[in-house]
Amino acid sequence: MKKLLLGTVVGLPLGLAFASVAMAEPGVSPTVWSVRTDKLEYRLGDEENSFAWEFEAWTGNDELRLVWNSEGTSIKGGIFEELDNQIRLQKPITNFFDGFIGVAASTPDSLPERYYGAFGVTGLAPQWFDVEAALYVSQYPYIGAEVEYEGLITNRLILVPSIEASFPLADDSARKIDAGGAAVELGLRLSYDLIGRSVSPYIGVNYERAFGGTADILRDNGNQVDEVTGVIGINLMF
Repeated sequence: MKKLLLGTVVGLPLGLAFASVAMAEPGVSPTVWSVRTDKLEYRLGDEENSFAWEFEAWTGNDELRLVWNSEGTSIKGGIFEELDNQIRLQKPITNFFDGFIGVAASTPDSLPERYYGAFGVTGLAPQWFDVEAALYVSQYPYIGAEVEYEGLITNRLILVPSIEASFPLADDSARKIDAGGAAVELGLRLSYDLIGRSVSPYIGVNYERAFGGTADILRDNGNQVDEVTGVIGINLMF
């Protein structure tokens, strides 16, 4: 599996480069690319500290994009407590929303690997909320949703509340997940645009909580059902 991950890290940039050439056709908007982080942070908890990231790299044009999303959490010893990667094709379906289809892999070190087909939408809802919702299809399907809002305090100082939720549609006992037992992550981060939007250090707080049958399973196994962490990080965009 480590070889697969290494191949993804090494091979995807090459794939993005080839995709750029493939999507460049006369009469369409030019092909461009971008890489940005939504989270690149150190989390300080009562029992354990960790490093967390969430980033997106894409290439394409106004009509079609090839997107790579990656997010995860690394704890002491370099162990990936969470590790999720997704590759998808994304296309506009309205003025404010894109539809996407792709594949996703969840491959943390201490849990069984899971692979999914992904179908969803992403874009700007009324009042400029950044939203994404997707159905992940496999033997262990679930619905994932994210909402984020950037509140400008000044032109450079930005307060960003966010919520991320996962709703399992089937039991996954190996991962201590119960159908209908949602997991929710709430965040509040205060960032400062140091160099435009390219470099933005931030501080904040993060709260994670399991509900329903998933919470019951965690309690039965002596695990916590919620966790609060302070965060300090920096976001990059280029």
